[in-house]
Amino acid sequence: MSYLAQAGLTLVQFVLGLYLLLVLLRLLLQSVRADFYNPISQAIVTLTNPPLRFLRRFIPGLAGIDLSAIVLLVLLQMLELVLIALLLHGGMPKPAALLVLSLAELLRLAIYVYIFLIFIMVIISWINPGAYNPLTVLIHQLTEPLLRPIRRRLPTTAGLDWSPLAALLALYLLLALGVAPLMDLGSSLAGR
Repeated sequence: MSYLAQAGLTLVQFVLGLYLLLVLLRLLLQSVRADFYNPISQAIVTLTNPPLRFLRRFIPGLAGIDLSAIVLLVLLQMLELVLIALLLHGGMPKPAALLVLSLAELLRLAIYVYIFLIFIMVIISWINPGAYNPLTVLIHQLTEPLLRPIRRRLPTTAGLDWSPLAALLALYLLLALGVAPLMDLGSSLAGR
């Protein structure tokens, strides 16, 4: 791979990856009904609003689900995969492979976001439990719907909450048993 192609690949992955992360965070914050007056939420909304405002003209929400954000995520992921394929292989993947790989990549990104958030939440609980700042509030609002059902089933022992460990294990199993087969299916459809 030439130096120019390597630089292009890095640029595509960084720019589109960062924007994908912002749109995904916005969708996750909407799904848990997080505080949108939080300054971090406001920044995410401001950065993701232009394309979503355009898409909402054509794609309405459905039962509280922001379908325009989901469509934007899939389109951005497909664009990233097409650009990467063009840089690496000089051709575009087949549409079916592109769709499956895009869905697998988005699912993997969402799982990694939750893994990262749970790790951060655990570290914050050790270093400065009960501290208030906008970031910790959002992390709590995002992780609590995942951890609450586990907490109800797992007893605390010696004051330790085992729900983050159980959630991390479940997320890693989902990566291995859900995302990996999807990636393999997408790769086989692409002919790789």
